[in-house]
Formats: sequence, C-alpha cells, structure tokens
Amino acid sequence: MKKIEAFIKSHRLTEVIERLHLIEGLTGVSTHDVKGFGRTRGQDGPVHIVDNTIGGVRHVKVEVFCSDALAQSVTEAILDAAHTGLRADGKIYVSAVEDAIRISTRETGEAAV
Repeated sequence: MKKIEAFIKSHRLTEVIERLHLIEGLTGVSTHDVKGFGRTRGQDGPVHIVDNTIGGVRHVKVEVFCSDALAQSVTEAILDAAHTGLRADGKIYVSAVEDAIRISTRETGEAAV
C-alpha cells in the first residue's frame, strides 16, 4: 500500500479531484487547507508574522491511500491536473504504508483501503 501526499495550488483542486475520480478502484481522497513555504521563501518579499504563525502561501494537501498497483496512476493524475508550469506548482510525496485497518469491519491490509 502507498500513501500519496500532494501539495498543490488551491485553484487546481477541482481538476485534480476530477482526474482522481476517473481512476477505477480508488476508494477515497482527503483534502486539507495548508499554508507554508518552499524554496522560494523570501523571494516574494519579507516574511510577515501573523497570529504567531509564519505567513506562507496557501495550498491544498491532497492525501490518498491506495494499493501499490494504483500508485502510479494516482501520481500521474495529480501531476497532469496540478501542473501549471509556474513556480510553486507543488510537490508529491509517496511513501509505503505498513498496514491499514477499517474500524467498522476490522478488515486489514489492502481490503481496508
């Protein structure tokens, strides 16, 4: 199993979700509003402190848990849909998941994804 975390521009979220819906067998996606900075920090002006947090660019984190067989399709869908060609398009991280457990049925492994 894989965990795929993508940090994308918020205005690309609809297209990313639409592309992920086309993947047969994908069971779900979570999204989170996030703020942060990357390698370009400070190049757009000074850093401002607001409410004890460091200001940053607003992005969306897309989180997908899937079988190993679907991981490439998921990453390609996100890459294609999130790409603008401009700086700060985002990042995708793929990591292995040791186990999953569906609380309602107690299924484990890929059956729980």
